[in-house]
Amino acid sequence: MHMKSLPEAIASIPTVVLKAAQTLNTAGFEAYLVGGCVRDVLRETKPKDWDLTTNATPEQIQGLFPHTFYENKFGTVGVVNDEESDETLKTIEITTYRTESAYSDSRRPDEVTFSQNIEEDLKRRDFTINAIALDPIKGHAVDPHKGQIDLVAGLVRAVGEGSERFQEDALRMLRAVRIATQLGFVIEEGTLQAITENKELLGKISKERIRDEFVKILMTEHPRAGFELCLKSGILPYVGPDLERGIGVDQNQAHSFDVFQHNLRTLQHAADKNWSMEVRLASLMHDISKPETRRWSAEKKDWTFHGHEVVGARVTKKFLEFLHFPNKTIDKVTSLVRWHMFFSDPEKITLSAIRRIVRNIGEDNIWDLMNLRVCDRIGTGRPKENPYRFRKYKSMVEEVLRDPISVGMLAIDGSDLMKELAIAPGPRIGHMLHALLEEVLNDPALNTKENLLETAKNLNNLTDEELKKRGESGKDKKEELESENIEEIRKKYGVS
Repeated sequence: MHMKSLPEAIASIPTVVLKAAQTLNTAGFEAYLVGGCVRDVLRETKPKDWDLTTNATPEQIQGLFPHTFYENKFGTVGVVNDEESDETLKTIEITTYRTESAYSDSRRPDEVTFSQNIEEDLKRRDFTINAIALDPIKGHAVDPHKGQIDLVAGLVRAVGEGSERFQEDALRMLRAVRIATQLGFVIEEGTLQAITENKELLGKISKERIRDEFVKILMTEHPRAGFELCLKSGILPYVGPDLERGIGVDQNQAHSFDVFQHNLRTLQHAADKNWSMEVRLASLMHDISKPETRRWSAEKKDWTFHGHEVVGARVTKKFLEFLHFPNKTIDKVTSLVRWHMFFSDPEKITLSAIRRIVRNIGEDNIWDLMNLRVCDRIGTGRPKENPYRFRKYKSMVEEVLRDPISVGMLAIDGSDLMKELAIAPGPRIGHMLHALLEEVLNDPALNTKENLLETAKNLNNLTDEELKKRGESGKDKKEELESENIEEIRKKYGVS
């Protein structure tokens, strides 16, 4: 891959970062950019955050900057730039060089010791491409583990011995997969072998930390590759314990892939469309329970999966709870999985049936359900995501969701007319409301209680027959606009 030269990389570093490094240098301390931000500037990618490392102690760092916070025991001081509008630059983290002791729990060091040596600090880092230190003032890099070579080669390689790095922090195994997926890199063979040999250590990691890496994989451009890499490395059971059950489970004739690949391909299409985390989760999980619901039908001479969406909703809920997702996310994704098998033949379904689907899934979620169906179609191997019949169905959904044109839109109702005009209940009320509706449809600005009551007083001077004609004219106007609205919706979807 193409990589910037050091002068080019330094030229792209924001002024506020350079000033922070210069402040440390002026006070007699070293200052290096390190970690993901170095990797990103070398790759011509905008960093999501900026990290400096130095031989200054946390107390010395705080003494050099006007607005800081230090709320940890790992030597990281947050330097706040109050005037900065770019969110990635509002806080720059500056960390004292560190060496670390043993990791008895495979999660965090037993103790942290500060160092005066940048190379000692780089030894403790996870991967070579994250262990490049760049001095933005003096313009040179410290790269003892040849991270720049791996960056050009597109390799994720552990610093030193892979097993040692993963025994220090087991989450690094999942981070290797996530970084490789995000960057489109390959995990170096020895590092991949070390992941396979140490995968059980992921059982010690908190579900929240696993969830966070899981979501990052899910939200990459190529999540299918990420979860396939989880399978290849052996860590999939610790990331998505229900996913691999679909491997080798053949489906019916409508599908080109086994359940596992179908779910991944459905997810990948959601990523290709840049759809939300919830749609991606539902895409990954929608057919999760096909293995346990699969039955052979002698009549159809094919596999059936009756009720897999009901069972799958329960499995999905349990899975998302296992990874400690928020309840709001769990409820929405579970609902999408539960209702993803909605019947969508517009030649055989009625608007009232579509209204039931909307009630089941909720108006806020109905278009995510439509998007899930699109992903499901592509995941089966079908070439078209929006064939005519599905476009027709979506036009019917939009027809159901639109605000109906009715007297309920008026700023007054029948009780207002009876009270203000002393009219007895009867047909005159209905005729008058429809006459008022016609006035509002012609000029929406008239739809205030004051205006409508004034118009109603004039209408009340008409005979019953005259008022009936005005009311019927209002109904005709309503039906005309209804037809125009429906025609516009159908034109939008290219259906008739």
